[in-house]
Amino acid sequence: MVEQSTDERKLRRKIRLSALVLLVVALVLVVWGEVSRVLARSALLKEAADSAIATVITVTPSQTTRGEELVLPGTVQAYIEAPIYARTSGYLKDWLTDIGTDVVKGQLLGEIETPEVDKQLSQAQADLATARANEALANSTNERWKGLLATESVSKQDADEKAGDAAAKKATASSAAANVARLQELESFKRVVAPFTGVITARNTDIGALINAGQSPGTELFRIADTHKLRVYVQVPEAYASATRPGLEAELHFTEQPQRVFRAKTVRTANALDPTLRTLQVELELDNEKREVFPGAYADVHFRLPASAQSLRLPANTVLFRAAGLQVATVDAQQHVKLKSIVEGRDFGTTIEVLSGLEPQDQVILNPSDSVTDGVPVRIAKPPAAPPASKPT
Repeated sequence: MVEQSTDERKLRRKIRLSALVLLVVALVLVVWGEVSRVLARSALLKEAADSAIATVITVTPSQTTRGEELVLPGTVQAYIEAPIYARTSGYLKDWLTDIGTDVVKGQLLGEIETPEVDKQLSQAQADLATARANEALANSTNERWKGLLATESVSKQDADEKAGDAAAKKATASSAAANVARLQELESFKRVVAPFTGVITARNTDIGALINAGQSPGTELFRIADTHKLRVYVQVPEAYASATRPGLEAELHFTEQPQRVFRAKTVRTANALDPTLRTLQVELELDNEKREVFPGAYADVHFRLPASAQSLRLPANTVLFRAAGLQVATVDAQQHVKLKSIVEGRDFGTTIEVLSGLEPQDQVILNPSDSVTDGVPVRIAKPPAAPPASKPT
């Protein structure tokens, strides 16, 4: 009985020990599971908090000593160009110059037959001869009546009438002489001459054509242009108007001569903006002694505008359009967003000029969200690592 009792006690101790071990293991498993859940929850919360912070790419404003290049379309015109009209009516007798002909000032371009003017001139000359004959007779009569008046052979009234008749005949002769001079001037217009040295660019008449005096549609006989120099007209937008001044040089590029660059200089501006287009008309002068450029051509005019030391440049995709005006989102030292209002200068397409509101060391966010606000934490993305330099083989 005693041995049986001892074995039972040993058995009970083993059972209690096993139960205790199982209990400890169960407690350990429970605690480990709870700790794992807590750690997982903490990690999840931390990951969620980290993912809520936006990662942004930033740039700093740039300053450059180089001027901005401005490319605008330009229209080329002759330095002097004029249509030639007839000053007298008739029929074209002959033309002596055709398109492309070089002419000098005073050179004969064509001749006009004017039978009506010729007859009018003959009639006017006859009228002048009659008027001068009447004037001579009235003068001699006046002189005789003056002598008779001195001897009181005639009344003063009669003598005054003869003097007045002589003065009237003199005025009639002067009028006839003026009419002859006018018709002689019209006769001189039968010869159509070049008003300046240049090249004939158009001939719009032919032998036998009816010529009408005056400047009316369809009556232009010739067109002449002086092309030793050319004028190039450009419309400069308002934002660049103040930087475009006389003396500013430009490069001209023409499609028909892609390998050539022509240099021109700004000689004058309109000093006023077009109220409709808000542009400034600028005139450049191009030397064309070799006639390599034709009037009427289209040109790409490249201006190199002077740089401004007080301005900064930013990519155009950094700007926010808000009710308060133009703003940019910057990142401060605590990695928080700070919105800044800026004043924009010139727009260069991919970049803009910032006149004020920004510092050269500011970190400006590229492509900011429209909903970005002050104080939002952000994370600045690291710049990509530079690719390793390849070893020379």
